[in-house]
Amino acid sequence: MPSYALTMLAAGFGIPLLAALNAALGQRMGSPAAAATILFCVALLATLTVLLITGPTALARAAGAPRHLFLAGLFVAFYVLTVTWIAPKFGVGNAVFFVLLGQLVSAAAIDHFGLFTAQVSPLTLTRALGIGVMGLGVWITQQA
Repeated sequence: MPSYALTMLAAGFGIPLLAALNAALGQRMGSPAAAATILFCVALLATLTVLLITGPTALARAAGAPRHLFLAGLFVAFYVLTVTWIAPKFGVGNAVFFVLLGQLVSAAAIDHFGLFTAQVSPLTLTRALGIGVMGLGVWITQQA
């Protein structure tokens, strides 16, 4: 379990780095969409490499998956495009602050209702207060 937390912490560190790097690339190129396209090409190569190492046969099962599960690709594209376009104008910290706020609310709803086969974790008053404190903490860091 601690390795899961550390892995996700590392992924969390990567989100603002992704935002800053791709925003800078988008500005340099004069096109957030071009920068996002390059990001997705690099990501495709990276994930394809991992897939080939870990077993490409799993890819065949995608044909039987419910179509709505493929919407995740649109959500990641929306995130990358918007953060690449908005971060240079709004600041990486501000952009990521609102992304975190959205993640807290969305994650709580997904867990509460067990959406998309997620483990059910009811939104208790204590959990809601904790999420509120986390949101407040992120907001406070942006006030300095």
